[in-house]
Amino acid sequence: MPILSMITWIPLAGVVIVLFLPRQNLKLIQGVALACATLSLVLAWSLLYSFDRTTAALQFTEQREWIPELGMTYALGVDGLSFPLVLLTTLMGLVAIIASLGITERVKAYFAWFLLLELAILGVFVSQDWFLFYVFWEVSLVPMFFLIGLWGGERRDAAAMSFFLYTLAGSIFMLLGIIAVYLKPDAHTFNMQELMQARARDGWDQAFQILPFLAFFLGFAVKIPAFPLHGWLPLAHVEAPTPVSIVLSGLLLKLGAYGLMRVSGLLPLGLEWFAPFLMIIGLVNIMYGALLAWRQTDLKAMVAFSSIDHMGFVLVGIAALNTIGFTGALMMMLTHGIITGALFFLVGVIYERAHTREMTEFGGLMARAPTYSVLMSLALLASMGLPGLAQFVSEFHVLVGAFQRWGLYAVIAGAGILVTAAYSLRVIGRMFMGPLNPKWADLKDMDRRELVAVVPLAVLMVALGLFPSLALGLMNTTLTQMTALFR
Repeated sequence: MPILSMITWIPLAGVVIVLFLPRQNLKLIQGVALACATLSLVLAWSLLYSFDRTTAALQFTEQREWIPELGMTYALGVDGLSFPLVLLTTLMGLVAIIASLGITERVKAYFAWFLLLELAILGVFVSQDWFLFYVFWEVSLVPMFFLIGLWGGERRDAAAMSFFLYTLAGSIFMLLGIIAVYLKPDAHTFNMQELMQARARDGWDQAFQILPFLAFFLGFAVKIPAFPLHGWLPLAHVEAPTPVSIVLSGLLLKLGAYGLMRVSGLLPLGLEWFAPFLMIIGLVNIMYGALLAWRQTDLKAMVAFSSIDHMGFVLVGIAALNTIGFTGALMMMLTHGIITGALFFLVGVIYERAHTREMTEFGGLMARAPTYSVLMSLALLASMGLPGLAQFVSEFHVLVGAFQRWGLYAVIAGAGILVTAAYSLRVIGRMFMGPLNPKWADLKDMDRRELVAVVPLAVLMVALGLFPSLALGLMNTTLTQMTALFR
């Protein structure tokens, strides 16, 4: 089996095996899930050695006829846009499964749904056929609905239903956009590469591109989430179990941003027309998300609203319509996935011990739980864009790209960074500084399983901050070619 198919479908093999295992054998179920996630990670990261950084062409491609009567193909491939996100998916998927080892209710069903979710996310990133892309996109809704609805908090039913209805409504618009571009060429096809060739050959004008682009954008905007289509996110994040929050923020939000960047290669004039509005939406996301995060005392709610803030930087980077802006947007997707995944994991760690997420309940934890305090502080400092840590590189690229196209409007994004720094430093001060709250005199520091999950993320926060070329080298050639389409 070709390598991308193996990486993508291994989680499905795990689903089948788990379903045939006796529900009483928890260790074996957990072992199968861990093995499948680890194997996908090893195969994906092994491609780093053979990935050609000097070409924007698709690599490791596969193509077979699927439904030829309708122009549907099973087409897979990765380039500098999708390959970094495949690496992120396999990493965060394994971290989330390690975090899931504490799940004790309906373990068999939980890991089956979780592996199916990883399959769907990987499928979106490797698909090179818009209909196949749509199938994987829709499949991702189902396991997330059940993971929130069955293992979430007190308001899990409302959270699951809100997530499902919002994203399903957006998917309907995206399907209309897919149908519009499918019908445009004389030889109807869903193949992404063939459609881009048809657009270049037939000269699709801006008048045609605008409406399909808007349909795609509505579908992707719900998932990002872009203001004002963000209503599902805070409730879903707060009510979801910790491992599901890691995947939701670290990976699922990236599907929308990835889709928006991918469709820009097909409908560049549509994105050009929409760019001023996208810039405004991105700036609103940044300030609105940052201010709402500042208001929170619940740690999980704070991290959830910060995701709206940081995904705003992705929108601003895309709206820049230049290589440095696109680079910042993709880099932000990677660094936000790593940092926010670590933050949700660490919030879950303290909640398991203290059964509260209110930051006002803590104080002086540095004396009692130094390892936890250092790792949480590192993640918060990275989240606010401290130089030397990963997110600074992302934000710097976005701000430079936005300034090149939009001038001083980029300053508004800079103001959002200040608010982010304020609430991040407030958490560090209230939770870890000062005298220890006697209530937590017996609080345990992090155990080995927790360190195995979060330390690699901490290492990446530092490594990508000091050596950003580790990631930038994978994406530069592809993004340079993509942005050459814009006038």
